[in-house]
Amino acid sequence: MAFFSFGEYVDDIPYKVLDERKMRASAGIMFLMGIVAFINAFILQNYIVVTWVSGILMLNFIIGVFINPKFAPTYFLGRLFTWKQTPLPIGAIQKKFAWSLGLILSATIFTLSFYLINDVSYFDSVCMLCLLCLVLLFLETAMGICVGCKLYYVALWGRIIPRPKVRPNCTGDACKV
Repeated sequence: MAFFSFGEYVDDIPYKVLDERKMRASAGIMFLMGIVAFINAFILQNYIVVTWVSGILMLNFIIGVFINPKFAPTYFLGRLFTWKQTPLPIGAIQKKFAWSLGLILSATIFTLSFYLINDVSYFDSVCMLCLLCLVLLFLETAMGICVGCKLYYVALWGRIIPRPKVRPNCTGDACKV
């Protein structure tokens, strides 16, 4: 196992993979954290919780994208919750793209939440970004729909990013042509 790697090679699969069950459990943990932050900020007007949660999620995504998702706190907890389940390998490249988008969203929310504490005019922007994150995390957790993975393939078709030599699979073979 490489220390700096997003995914690993297993069996006869010619591309790096991650365990879909652990990724969904990780998304579920992030979803719960996001719900707590959303309720605190937008119902109870306690905005500091958004800053803390978005900062923790940003750190989680930084560790996952730039080091290894196995060391990301939510993925680690997801491993604990799914340790007896049979692994379901999925392509790692599109999950890395999705986690990179999550990093951008959480960093934006983190930055804007500092302004929100002192100036409520940022409320709508932070609220919409939080809702977007919650919807994306809910789709991943509850239905196994990775919108970031879908956007990865849209970027491939539009030739925005270079095509990999071997096309990795998606959950439920959703990316097959």
